[in-house]
Amino acid sequence: MDKSNIFKIGLDIGGTAVKAGAADGNGKILAKASIETGAQRPYMAIFRDVAAVARRVAADAGIPWDNVSGVGVGVPGTVNSAAGEVVYANNLPFRNAPIGSELFKILGKPIQIENDANAAGYGEYLFGAGRKYSSSLFVTLGTGVGGGIVVDGKIFSGFKSAGAEIGHMVIAHGGAPCTCGQRGCFEAYASVTGLARLTAETAAKYPDSLLAELVAERRKVGKDAGGKTAFDAAAGGDKAGAEVVGTYIEYLADGIVSVVNLIRPQAVIIGGGVSAQGETLLAPLRKSCYAKVYGGTDYAPFDILTAQLGNDAGLLGAAFL
Repeated sequence: MDKSNIFKIGLDIGGTAVKAGAADGNGKILAKASIETGAQRPYMAIFRDVAAVARRVAADAGIPWDNVSGVGVGVPGTVNSAAGEVVYANNLPFRNAPIGSELFKILGKPIQIENDANAAGYGEYLFGAGRKYSSSLFVTLGTGVGGGIVVDGKIFSGFKSAGAEIGHMVIAHGGAPCTCGQRGCFEAYASVTGLARLTAETAAKYPDSLLAELVAERRKVGKDAGGKTAFDAAAGGDKAGAEVVGTYIEYLADGIVSVVNLIRPQAVIIGGGVSAQGETLLAPLRKSCYAKVYGGTDYAPFDILTAQLGNDAGLLGAAFL
């Protein structure tokens, strides 16, 4: 059914930028806009700017505000979706922040909020790599590790929407420190940050390697080891780079298999910066996951594939909450 005359606004609030998108009911994004978050300000000042960019993106798309059916918001951190509150976000000044009720006062439209990774996972489920599956796990590999779980077409986020924090499962007892204050979290190993740390450590162990050479070049321009360096070194035939890539993929597989053993989705969708490696990442990742998963894959197989929507996943997922 054609839903091109139904219009929704999706908002993605991050620590540095607020992204907005106006979409029709078929999931076509008609206009996008972005503003700086200004995260050091009181949350009401941020909410007012969020409301303004929502109206602006509707105007840019040529949509009269009266024709907007609702506004969805993805926010990092712990979100109480039922109450419309951001309970806690570690890179934003949100502590029990009533974003739902405040945006409703300003915009006069139904407001739905959700954790940003959940919203992105929902966007991929509806319009991206997950659209042919009823249940999927979205894993985003960036500065941290985010997860969005969809089960039978619905976002799973646990009691009071405080669950599905897959980045903070412990995969290594007493392991590397995580930004959450614990040690050994999945995020500490599978994020770009964790990959950069592993790359730097391995480069120091093999000072004559191509990996060490590439890391040194990045440091000359003030950059850390990065998430792509090891893959570049491995592609050049470097054993140290290949060691990093192999170890990283095993860490990633350990975390993914832990979640798959709990929820058994039909698909695991990999997004974020590391996903740009495509089959170089996915082929060995599939091999490892399929070997490790409980019960094997004959009875309940699952696909592992790359996300398709990029940053639009969060906007579309939020818009269609």
